[in-house]
Amino acid sequence: MELRLLRYFLAVAREQGISKAAESLHVTQPTLSRQIMDLEKELGAKLLERSKNGKGVKLTNAGALLYERAEDIISLSEKTVKEFNSLSEGEIIGDVSIACAESKNISFLAECIKSLKRKCPKIQFHLYAGDSERALEKLDNGLFDFAVIVENVNLKKYNCLTPRALDRWGAVMRKDSTLAQKRFIAPKDLLGLPILVSRQALAADLPKWFGDDIEKLNIAATLDLSYNGTVLVQNGIGCLLTFDGLANTGPDSQLCFRPLKPELTTEMHVVWRRKQQFTPAAEAFLNEMMAANFHRSGKKR
Repeated sequence: MELRLLRYFLAVAREQGISKAAESLHVTQPTLSRQIMDLEKELGAKLLERSKNGKGVKLTNAGALLYERAEDIISLSEKTVKEFNSLSEGEIIGDVSIACAESKNISFLAECIKSLKRKCPKIQFHLYAGDSERALEKLDNGLFDFAVIVENVNLKKYNCLTPRALDRWGAVMRKDSTLAQKRFIAPKDLLGLPILVSRQALAADLPKWFGDDIEKLNIAATLDLSYNGTVLVQNGIGCLLTFDGLANTGPDSQLCFRPLKPELTTEMHVVWRRKQQFTPAAEAFLNEMMAANFHRSGKKR
């Protein structure tokens, strides 16, 4: 499968039409249509179909699968070229890609990035938001150099740096909510109420806090980003379970945060693949993190 064909396919999918994609790619419409047909023939699946309104095209189920894979393949190809280009330079340059779960404790990363940028100003950092499951998937595929996760680490697959950073769980609610009158939130306080929570937390973190009552929860919505959850809370859709520090709960906000009791905390980990071959830029950043963690804790984790 040629990278050129994947780029053509991605352009058609993004433009939702052959003619617009052909214009952006500077190729003729018949040429582009023929290339897409060749790709469908190679894969043995129809990738595009006409939209119901007859204007443009949309992805089939097979097309949606290829779209996700093609983005990763193109990203990995471009990342590889940049990595080889960086090897020929006299100074440390290049890109460092980091997948980050939501956590206020990524301030540790910010400190390390700031410190390394002083020494190696040509290193560029790329941070991508996402839950731990997605971050690890892309780390495994070589798309990221590091992943910041907030779940237990499989030490058979990954090396791990734990910068002694804990995230504290709590509930975000409207200040005019009856629940806001409490100093702490107990499991029984949430039973029967509409709850907003990440899919990852619902599977990994909250069962140990709720115990058997986890099955009694009224899950109004699951989400990936806490910010989206705060918008739902503001509109009275439910109570958001999330980490402290991720929602605006200041004096000018409609929202407030109340910690869970008994306390529930989650450790943040920076992980990378075992036997991973680092670029000079990624290795420099790893050394920076190791040094920063040593100074913080007095020992490496």
